[in-house]
Amino acid sequence: MILKLYSYSNKQLKLAQLWNLKSSKILQILLVGQCTIRGQLALRFDNLPEVPLSEVEPAKNIVKRFSTGAASFGSLSKEAHETFALAMNRVGGLSNSGEGGEDPDRYIPEPSGDSKCSAIKQIASGRFGVTIDYIASARVLQIKMAQGAKPGEGGELPGWKVTEKIAEIRYSIPGVGLISPPPHHDIYSIEDLSQLIFDLKHANPHAIVSVKLVSEVGVGVVAVGVAKGKANYITISGHDGGTGAARWTGIKHAGCPWELGIAETHQTLLLNGLREKIILETDGQIRTGLDVVKAFLLGADRIAMTTAPLISVGCIMMRKCHLNTCPVGIATQDPELRKKFEGTPENVINYLFLIAESVRNYMSKLGFRTVEEMVGKSNFLTQIKKMENPKH
Repeated sequence: MILKLYSYSNKQLKLAQLWNLKSSKILQILLVGQCTIRGQLALRFDNLPEVPLSEVEPAKNIVKRFSTGAASFGSLSKEAHETFALAMNRVGGLSNSGEGGEDPDRYIPEPSGDSKCSAIKQIASGRFGVTIDYIASARVLQIKMAQGAKPGEGGELPGWKVTEKIAEIRYSIPGVGLISPPPHHDIYSIEDLSQLIFDLKHANPHAIVSVKLVSEVGVGVVAVGVAKGKANYITISGHDGGTGAARWTGIKHAGCPWELGIAETHQTLLLNGLREKIILETDGQIRTGLDVVKAFLLGADRIAMTTAPLISVGCIMMRKCHLNTCPVGIATQDPELRKKFEGTPENVINYLFLIAESVRNYMSKLGFRTVEEMVGKSNFLTQIKKMENPKH
């Protein structure tokens, strides 16, 4: 059905129908190249001379700029959630707990040195599982103001996914659906947000405070207010992110592309002299090294990814996350289905290093030695002018 949505040459159609390695690349071009803003942008390799790959920042440093998205324990199985935490802690990245709390047993490092403790602890309006121990175990405390895939809607965990363990961690009752109210009930003004940031910094002086905003027109002005409220970290969430539990109408018809949000936020913070005070992150179906490079050039310091790491541990995109029937044991609490989970931290780590090496190759050709040098250098992007695209 995807192939019928867009008009392209007969040669491309025949190749796509073969469904082999070459056709998957064509589909990538069609689905990203013709359907996203970043797909309309090409890299400019003529601004700086190419540098040797050996002089480019190593992959082990680049992967530290990666985070996993906020998928809660409840939306994901125990095994999948802990696999993400183990992988990100091993490479020095950040895993995100989501808004569902975390088992306190995970705060204690294992004898091997591994840790299942998520570095980013999210605090949403429902306050599910938010305790002082939860806050104290965080390296980053993230206030979830909005979510890109469903702006204006709160997070929702259906009752049939609320097991006794989930209910215990979230301080609820098994079988009862859990919904975070759409407006963050702690925050009705920038002063309220500033107060919550202040409280969190006092609850855990060693953690930095992040605020998750949705990509939309005017988000740059909102981000300036967040920065003035003493946040250290801002995540701009694109409209096409989110789990299979997000409503299809929200994914398709709400929010804006992350490319617009991150560019506006970066530029607005610069104009107000606040850019150096803030770590900027973006998310929303970022899957390839080229996507990551374009995000850096538009102003992001860090990248959050969820869908692609989930695929690396076995997700087959059934979109059954909300039904508790995930056949590969990732987005289910069913004990029998959870036994089918075969993912390992090494799967995620291999994927992250694959992306980092791809980024290094682009950096070498662009003339950058470090990611820090390329952040916000939008002059290294140019519009692709395609006559066959009716929008041009």
